[in-house]
Amino acid sequence: MSEKRKYQDIEKITLDRPESTRIFTISNQKGGVGKTSTAVNLAAALAVKGMNVLVVDNDPQGNASTALNVEHGTDIQSTYDVLIDDVPMADIVKECPDVPNLWLAPANIDLAGAEIELVSMVARETRLKTALADYAAYREREGLPRLDYVFIDCPPSLGLLTINAFCAAREVLIPIQCEYYALEGLSQLLKNIQMIQKHLNSDLHISTILMTMYDGRTNLASQVADEVREHFPNEVLNTLIPRSVRISEAPSYQQTVISYDPTSSGSLAYLNAAIEISQRGA
Repeated sequence: MSEKRKYQDIEKITLDRPESTRIFTISNQKGGVGKTSTAVNLAAALAVKGMNVLVVDNDPQGNASTALNVEHGTDIQSTYDVLIDDVPMADIVKECPDVPNLWLAPANIDLAGAEIELVSMVARETRLKTALADYAAYREREGLPRLDYVFIDCPPSLGLLTINAFCAAREVLIPIQCEYYALEGLSQLLKNIQMIQKHLNSDLHISTILMTMYDGRTNLASQVADEVREHFPNEVLNTLIPRSVRISEAPSYQQTVISYDPTSSGSLAYLNAAIEISQRGA
């Protein structure tokens, strides 16, 4: 079946809104596994399917802000101001110009200092959770539609920024690349999630694992995918995200792959993953 035909089939699928806002932290302490690509492309895919979606850029690199074409220089208020100066999230959230129903809380390099500044602050682990709850209340007061999905993009570390994300979310989505070192470091991430569950957020659970950078030409990729499925039979999505030039190119044009090349294999994969997440429920 041609990719254009597959895209037309996906367009026909309608999604039900979740009963309450689903908040995901996208986390893996290993860098380069596709965390940001997954955050922005799943968000765009769900928005294209009619959902109201917020991306919280909680990474000082600000790559999610770049991909969603939202200005995020150091003169722009960002997640740093929300976490450190108690600026309401409503003051920083911007609508994404390319995708209707998609909003972003931008980040910039100021956020790098937040790890140190948060250490001495009151309620340092739950500041993002409080800000998101206040933002949901603001949207309700203003008659804005309720958010269906929130995706929090984290830095590849387990400092206070990531802990804030874990405390704010109910669901963890872990992108795992189909390469030799895929499961390395995952045990440490699982231990940290268990620690958060025990002490800070008992509702947190790993709901979704997404295999990224899949190269169907290699035996290794399918071996890794099989191994991850063996460890996490209920959490791994059936959809595999392929290694794709289009996914890599899109951010350089300040776009998601969904708007950059809607019928590409990368776009179709993220659309299918988004549909799967929606249909599975929390």
